[in-house]
Amino acid sequence: MAIDIVPDLLDNIQRDFNTAIKSNKKIQKIQVMIENGTATYRQANEYAVEVGDALARTFKVHIKSETLPDGKMYYNIAERVLSPTLNNNHAIVARVSAEIQENLNRSVGLGLKGIKPPVNQLRIDSIINRVVAEEVFDDAAWILQEPIINFTQSIVDDAIKTNVEFQGESGLSPRIIRTSHGNPPCDWCRSMQGVYKYPDVPADVYRRHDRCRCTVEYDPSDVRRQNIWTKEWSG
Repeated sequence: MAIDIVPDLLDNIQRDFNTAIKSNKKIQKIQVMIENGTATYRQANEYAVEVGDALARTFKVHIKSETLPDGKMYYNIAERVLSPTLNNNHAIVARVSAEIQENLNRSVGLGLKGIKPPVNQLRIDSIINRVVAEEVFDDAAWILQEPIINFTQSIVDDAIKTNVEFQGESGLSPRIIRTSHGNPPCDWCRSMQGVYKYPDVPADVYRRHDRCRCTVEYDPSDVRRQNIWTKEWSG
């Protein structure tokens, strides 16, 4: 009778991930900024990188060919391990992004709650399907490294897109800023950087390639203000 390795594997991953998050000094610093209302989406992106990196490092420790049946990542194992852990990353980063968005809204007099983006299940399914495609897990181990960080960063991008579109459809004129980071930045990232005002926002602004550290930020300075007494908009 085959032994089900998933319960212990998942427990070990979740335990070490939680320990890494709680002891992460950068995450602690950003959390203080969120509580003080001074964090922006730049901090949300940094937070996401740290959360993604923590999960990737945990995967590297606990998921190896020698710990898997026949050295292969079978679908039933991948789905039961990766789906809950990636969904957990989404829950953490989506919450932080919504809190930051709400603080930014408040800073310009907008009485709007920050909206959490929906889970991008297609990206999770893609990671699962890609990692089970190799006969030997070690040939696919890289998929549980940088792509996990990229996935976690994309949650922030999705949060910005969700909130910008909501505000735009509500009659506001939010702006987003994409800034390329790299030494030097790649040609594609350089071509995408700039300031965009809703609705003139190209879809590619929210996309990123592997190892991309570009930041996408919501700019509250150009949104019309709401009078807290009359509820009328001005700007």
